[in-house]
Amino acid sequence: MKILITGGAGYIGSHVVKALGQLGHDIIVYDNLSTGHKQAVTYGELVVGDLADKEKLETIFSQNKFEAVLHFAGSIVVPESVTNPLKYYLNNTVNSHFLISLCQKFHVNKFIFSSTAAVYGMPQTGICTEESELSPINPYGQSKLMTEHMLRDVSSCSDFRYVALRYFNVSGADPEGKIGQSFPEATHLIKVACEVATHKRASINVFGTDYPTPDGTCVRDYIHVSDLADAHVKALMYLNQGGKSEVLNCGYGHGFSVREVLSRVKEVTGENIKIVESPRRAGDPASLTAKVDRIHSVIGWKPKYDDLNIIIKSAFEWEKKRPY
Repeated sequence: MKILITGGAGYIGSHVVKALGQLGHDIIVYDNLSTGHKQAVTYGELVVGDLADKEKLETIFSQNKFEAVLHFAGSIVVPESVTNPLKYYLNNTVNSHFLISLCQKFHVNKFIFSSTAAVYGMPQTGICTEESELSPINPYGQSKLMTEHMLRDVSSCSDFRYVALRYFNVSGADPEGKIGQSFPEATHLIKVACEVATHKRASINVFGTDYPTPDGTCVRDYIHVSDLADAHVKALMYLNQGGKSEVLNCGYGHGFSVREVLSRVKEVTGENIKIVESPRRAGDPASLTAKVDRIHSVIGWKPKYDDLNIIIKSAFEWEKKRPY
C-alpha cells in the first residue's frame, strides 16, 4: 500500500514505519523533526514538513495516491498541555482537522489515529474499557478526544473508516536495537529510569507515595513499543479488509506500580537507581490499566513482549548506545 505516516520520525511512529517497511509497503514519512530524528526513519521517504504548512501537505497528497494515513504527529507532554493549552489544540486538533479534510478531498478512506488513555481522565475503578466514561482532565487528553470525535463524525457520513488506538504506557525499544526512544527531556518512567541507570541523569522522582495502591505508588499498564507497532499493522490490515471504524485500547490488561518498575530496573540493569520521593502531581490517577478484550477479538492482535523485564532490557540496551 501507499501510506502517509505523519510523525513517523518520532518514537512510536518510527517503530511503525519499520514494521510496515519490512512488509514492503510504500511509505512517505511527514515529520517536522521537532522531537523526531531523521536517523529513526529506517524505511520509506522522509519529507520534512509541519502539519500546519497546509500548502506543502496538500502538495504531498496531490503528488501521491495514498491508500491510508497513519497519524502520529502531535504534542504529548501532559504538564506542558496545562501551561500551554493552545499549542495542544493547534497541534493535536486543528492540524488533525486539516489532515482529515485532505483525506476527504483526495479520497483516502483508511485512517489510523494515535490516541491515548488520557481520554479516560481519572476512572473510578482504574480499569478502562472502550465504553468507560470519557473525562479528560488536561488539554492533551481533551485535544486527542476532539480528534476522535471528528473521526467518528466524518466516518458516519462517508466511506471514511478509521481505527483510533488508545495507548497506555508505551515503553521499550526495537529488539534489534535499530531505533528507540530519544524524545528530549522525556518524562516516561522506564525511559527516565534507564537514563539514571546509564548515568545520564542523577536521580528519578517518584511522584506520590500515598496512593490507595498496594505500595502507595501509581500503577500503570506498560506496553512494549514493538507490540504497539504490530497493533497498528493489524489495524491497517483490518481496515484494508473492509473492517468498520473502531476505537481500541492498547495495553496488556495488567499493571505495575512505580516502585515495582524501579525495582525491576535495578534488577535488570544491575545499576543502583537514586530515587527522590516527591509530592503527588496534579491529575495522576492512582491506577490506570486497560481492558483489552476488544483489540484481541477485533483485529486479532497478540502481543509478543508482555514481560516487564523484556521491556526494561530493550530500553536499557537502547539507552546505553543511543546515537541521537
